[in-house]
Amino acid sequence: MDPNCIFCKINVGEIPGDFVYRDSDTFVIRDIAPKAPVHLLVIPTVHVERVAELASEEMSIIAAMFRAAKEAVRIEGIVQRGYRLIINQGEEGGQEVPHLHMHVLGGMHLRAMGMG
Repeated sequence: MDPNCIFCKINVGEIPGDFVYRDSDTFVIRDIAPKAPVHLLVIPTVHVERVAELASEEMSIIAAMFRAAKEAVRIEGIVQRGYRLIINQGEEGGQEVPHLHMHVLGGMHLRAMGMG
C-alpha cells in the first residue's frame, strides 16, 4: 500500500468508494466523474503504477483485472449491449492516478476512438 495513493486508501476503507465488486485481488468502484452512464474503475489491491512495472510472475494481476471487469459488467447489466475497456499508462497516455487501473465505459453508444 502506498499511503499517498487514493486508490490504496479506498481499498482499505480510509476513503469511501462506491463499490460494485470486490475479490481478494481487485476491487471495482464507480468513477466519481463518469464519462458514460456506466463508468467503472477496476483496480488491483496491490499498489503498482504501470503495467511496465509488473514482473513476469505478477502478470496474473492483469488477468485478475479482466476477471473483475467481467463480473462488474455482468452486475451492471451491460454484457450484451457492449462496453469499452481502457488502461491509460503514463502522462501522455492520460493516466491521472498513479496506480494501475482499468476503465469500463458503457451504458451508451460509444463513438470510435480518435487520436488527440
